[in-house]
Amino acid sequence: MPSGQLDFIPAVGTADFTPRQARLLALANRLGRERFAARAATWDREASFPFANYDDLRETGLLALCVPEAFGGEGADFATYCMVGAEIGRFCGATALTYNMHICSTMWTGTLSDGIEMTPGQRAEHETRRALHFARVVRDGAVYAQPFSEGSAAAAGKAPFGTTARKVEGGWVLNGRKIFASLSGAADYYGILCTEDRGDQHPDMRDTLYIAVPGKADGLTVTGEWDPMGMRGTVSRTLLLKDVFVPDQEQLMPRGVYYRAAQTWPAMFFTLSPTYLGVAQAAYDFTVQYLRGEVPGQPPVKRRMYPTKQIAVAQMRIQLESMRSIFWRVIHEARPNPSKDERLRLYAAHYTVMEGANDIARLAIRTCGGQSMLKDLPLERLYRDSRCGALMLPWTAELILDRMGRETLYESGERDE
Repeated sequence: MPSGQLDFIPAVGTADFTPRQARLLALANRLGRERFAARAATWDREASFPFANYDDLRETGLLALCVPEAFGGEGADFATYCMVGAEIGRFCGATALTYNMHICSTMWTGTLSDGIEMTPGQRAEHETRRALHFARVVRDGAVYAQPFSEGSAAAAGKAPFGTTARKVEGGWVLNGRKIFASLSGAADYYGILCTEDRGDQHPDMRDTLYIAVPGKADGLTVTGEWDPMGMRGTVSRTLLLKDVFVPDQEQLMPRGVYYRAAQTWPAMFFTLSPTYLGVAQAAYDFTVQYLRGEVPGQPPVKRRMYPTKQIAVAQMRIQLESMRSIFWRVIHEARPNPSKDERLRLYAAHYTVMEGANDIARLAIRTCGGQSMLKDLPLERLYRDSRCGALMLPWTAELILDRMGRETLYESGERDE
């Protein structure tokens, strides 16, 4: 489907989409308009997981979006996922954000792993094991989560993960804790990042393992309350792992490969951004509808004639276009071993989207006035959701600024005496 045949403007803007991209964008937009948007308030109000949306994602094949075609999936590349993720985020931020966790589990073991150096033995091992995980997604509609945070510097890539895996006959025994674990109680498998316990009391980031733990595994417990400000439908509670045994085949990457992936493919940590570009688009869409008197279920009162409103919408559009432009560039630049300039631009894009989403939502609230605070309209939810992006590891807004400044002023290996 040529891009000109799309009957809507995607969250990423207009472009010369491939036929596959146009088809997938149309599918995401249809699901969002017809199903996800109407349900979003429920997930937010109840802080409950969007199971119905995942039934739709499963039914339409979108759970297998980034599973390679050779394994029965859609075979979408990095850029295509980012486009689809933004379109879903336009209608339900919590669905898009949790969908990202699932998609990364397939993308990291798929497209990204194909660009990581491995020994012939590691490559053969990986091919065999990822076939198992991909089959679960394609054949069984399994959902994978990707809990990262532990309340330490590990999720920011500055220390080894505190969750450990000890090698035993036939597999691994995991112990530890993951906080803000999205899809808690909803995922069929949790892709746990952990450090191999070699028994020497010297944990090393190079010994990071990436292992799928079944949601019903003995010793795995979901605990804690979940009543956050925003992104409430992600249900990101705490996972406790106590002597959890998993067989060798559950490794999502061979030993030592995750560390190389993190060094080789920095764009793998950009995948939270599409959700927030979609949220920004939703805030803009609502503001335009509201000022034109076209919000469904609301009186058709027009407010577009006031210069202050016109200026605010112009400001929102300018910021949205800036976000789209840098987003579009970096998703097409994403590759293994990017140049320094590409890496810095990737950081800038992530920061621009995460902070820009809240800027646009803030302007939307101010422009639409008191009505925007009411919970029967989506804007106050979009505002709360938009604030969460800049707080998310591994690339919070603060960490991005730190990385950009340091990597701009210091070449690799440089230090002050």
